[in-house]
Amino acid sequence: MDQGFPQSVLFCCDHNSVRSPMAEGFMKKLYGQRAYVQSAGVHGETDIDGFAVAVSAEKGVSLDRHRTRSFDEMQEWGDDLSGFDLIVALSPASQRAALELTRYAHVNVEYWPIMDPTGLGETRETKLQAYRQTRDQIVHRMQERFGPPTA
Repeated sequence: MDQGFPQSVLFCCDHNSVRSPMAEGFMKKLYGQRAYVQSAGVHGETDIDGFAVAVSAEKGVSLDRHRTRSFDEMQEWGDDLSGFDLIVALSPASQRAALELTRYAHVNVEYWPIMDPTGLGETRETKLQAYRQTRDQIVHRMQERFGPPTA
């Protein structure tokens, strides 16, 4: 199922505050400069999630300077979605949006069903466990798709 290694990848989810920034950060850590990597959300009105920052830092990925952005903001800033080789949607809403925004372009859109950890867990520790599960799902799926880390 090797579709080759893309030159550019856009990860997307609902708010660009948990799943897609984690995916962007881990893609850059695991595969270095092999691909141009960005992330975006259907909505962009939230900040990066503190738990996502914490569990990524545990594995050496720094997200504390990540600025969330939406598909609309990307287009305002001149980032054309059709310029990406691959768009990886991590939520159903982002998959729908990506397919809609690229329906006239030759862009490969993949859907990876990654758990949304927000709202899970009662204590700080159980919340962190949920976020770690999401992080590990992303990394596992990434290595399945792109092969062993090269960076």
